[in-house]
Amino acid sequence: MTNATATRWAAGLGFLAVALGAFGAHGLKPLLASYGTTEIWEKAVFYHFIHTVVLLVLAQKSPVPRWPFLFFLAGIAVFSGSLYLLAVTNVRWLGAVTPFGGLSLLAGWVVVGWGTSQRQPPTSKE
Repeated sequence: MTNATATRWAAGLGFLAVALGAFGAHGLKPLLASYGTTEIWEKAVFYHFIHTVVLLVLAQKSPVPRWPFLFFLAGIAVFSGSLYLLAVTNVRWLGAVTPFGGLSLLAGWVVVGWGTSQRQPPTSKE
């Protein structure tokens, strides 16, 4: 994946996070309040936005770290996506899907940490 493509993905997801946050706070406010799912929507937006910022940081690295980028991308889609759907439909079984997205986000962090430890120059012994 090129830096430009990765940056476009991050920018698009950032736009979507802001738009969905505003839509939930204004356009969906009565619906979310009636279902009691406002906090669920807000949690989805929070994780979506935080991990979009991570995607933007990864997009600036050369080469783009493929696996962390893909894990975070999938995590946003599954974790936040399932919460968005749960919040607007009140279909509670969707909450059973959410942990799979969480595992993908966790995997992204593990791969970022593992990749960093793999690139460390050897220390000199004096």
